[in-house]
Amino acid sequence: MKKTLHALVALTAVTLFVTVARAQEVYTPGDGVSLPTVVKQAKVEYTQEALDAHIEGIVGLETVVLSDGKVGDVKVVRSLDPTYGLDQQAVKSMKLWEFKPGRKDGKPVAVRVNVNINFTLK
Repeated sequence: MKKTLHALVALTAVTLFVTVARAQEVYTPGDGVSLPTVVKQAKVEYTQEALDAHIEGIVGLETVVLSDGKVGDVKVVRSLDPTYGLDQQAVKSMKLWEFKPGRKDGKPVAVRVNVNINFTLK
């Protein structure tokens, strides 16, 4: 029983450390903070249901680009389709993008940006 308790405490401490290490201040572009630039953009996929419903339009996302260029939090700020899954597909795609991070005082920082994902049938 003691071994299990110690393992749980150690795991909790590691989890707490990782959470604290990942926390970073998030800036907005301007006032000495540069915009991140896209390095790799992931293709967004239509769901079959959205294709069948002939849905087209834009999903607006608020995205945090972390100081390492990876995508952190993503929030839908302009919904196109909560029913057939296009909002979720936009978020899924956005999580795969990579950026050259924004900078402040010459150092990479986390920056909150807005991204529009277009869904167009051809």
